[in-house]
Amino acid sequence: MLETVNEMHYELRVVGIVESPLVDVAAAPAQGDEDGSDAWIAMGAQYLPAMRDLVVGERVIVLTWLDRGDREVLAVHPRGDPTRPRQGVFSTRSPDRPNPIGLHEVEILAIDGTRLHVRNLEAISGTPVLDVKPVLGPIGSR
Repeated sequence: MLETVNEMHYELRVVGIVESPLVDVAAAPAQGDEDGSDAWIAMGAQYLPAMRDLVVGERVIVLTWLDRGDREVLAVHPRGDPTRPRQGVFSTRSPDRPNPIGLHEVEILAIDGTRLHVRNLEAISGTPVLDVKPVLGPIGSR
């Protein structure tokens, strides 16, 4: 089975790009609610129909490809703090991991054509966006 897992590959489509005042990986906050920036997500024009039901004020999950992450890292000091014991990356939010997928809960502040203005996005400018999904409430609320 392990050989099969290692041979699997999938193609991802970038649906947008982050436009943010954050440009330095080292200066980016660890989480969006820790001084994440208001930012824009420029979606591809072909995805306008997919955006049609997004609403200002709604909270959404933005999935990004943390393209500057180190895919060979398997253990880190949480939050880059060397006084903390190393942990496997699957139990952290480190951007360095085998598949550097970022998960960001943000609030939509404005929608301008194919652009989303969002609050609390800790991704740096130029980060590829893979998907946008609604934040679900209690079962049965959607």
